[in-house]
Amino acid sequence: MSPTDDGGVNPSAALPDFSGLTPDRVITLVEESLGQRSSNLCRPLTSYINRVYEVELEAGGWVIAKFYRPGRWSLVALQDEQEFLRELNDQELSVVAPLPCRDGATLQEHAGLRFALFPKRGGRPLDEPTAAQWLELGRLLARVHAVGSRHPPRDRMVLDPRQSSVRHLDFILQSDFSSPGLRDRYAAKVREILDLIAPLFDGAEKIRIHGDCHGANILQRPGEPFHLIDFDDMALGPAVQDLWMLLPGHLRDSRRELDLILEGYEIFRGIEPHTLRLIEPLRAMRFIHFTAWCARQKADGGFARLAPDWGTDAYWTQEINDLEQQRLEIRDALE
Repeated sequence: MSPTDDGGVNPSAALPDFSGLTPDRVITLVEESLGQRSSNLCRPLTSYINRVYEVELEAGGWVIAKFYRPGRWSLVALQDEQEFLRELNDQELSVVAPLPCRDGATLQEHAGLRFALFPKRGGRPLDEPTAAQWLELGRLLARVHAVGSRHPPRDRMVLDPRQSSVRHLDFILQSDFSSPGLRDRYAAKVREILDLIAPLFDGAEKIRIHGDCHGANILQRPGEPFHLIDFDDMALGPAVQDLWMLLPGHLRDSRRELDLILEGYEIFRGIEPHTLRLIEPLRAMRFIHFTAWCARQKADGGFARLAPDWGTDAYWTQEINDLEQQRLEIRDALE
């Protein structure tokens, strides 16, 4: 896991910020990077981590300018993401790859901020797939993983309880807790779960994966295959991570949907059956990941993105209870 990713950043480190990203500056950077004039229309888009804008070009069409949050990923880690997208695009998979700029590179830099430009792709997020669409999702992810298995990334998060989750916990414990007792209880519960699930990851194949493969990151366009977007959380991890987040509920309630995904998946790539037992452990790791994300938002001053009761006794008590319920789900699934 990179020392500069979520959960591992030193909150006191001096980093560039987004304060200079005015619409004029964004438009200028797009024009200079592409060597094309814009229509001067620039709109901010919702993004909880990065800063993202859409800019209209004078010749027609729109581009998406994505400015990566400073300190989250190293330069090599950002290059890993963009190289993966280029490899997938070269295989004619339905992803949105970054545009090469005038200098031939896709990753650009300005005043310490790194950014990339993407063609705009419209569509609506995936919602309640049909049986045929579950099969299509399986085929798409298998082809993505076939490319992802060719070689590892150089500096990306390793999705493993002993690596990513431990670092997330370390970061969370730097947060403000309403009482030392709750801090200790939370830490003990997380460690109990990590001790339970860590052996399950021994020997599991880890490949380049999307990492955040939920319905909002899959676009539907009439008459076209699904488009997989937003590889910002690309990781080295088990393939099943990209499958379980699409399911409508816990594994015990989603067997039909999982069977359909696997039926489509196995047309292009096999999956080790024993890795399916990682689904509920990965869900627990997602709880911890999200809490670390909230802690990072607070450290960055993003209070508006937090739960209203963040940091209170009630908040941490609920987190502990949720983790205990997930521990029971894991135990039941393993029996």
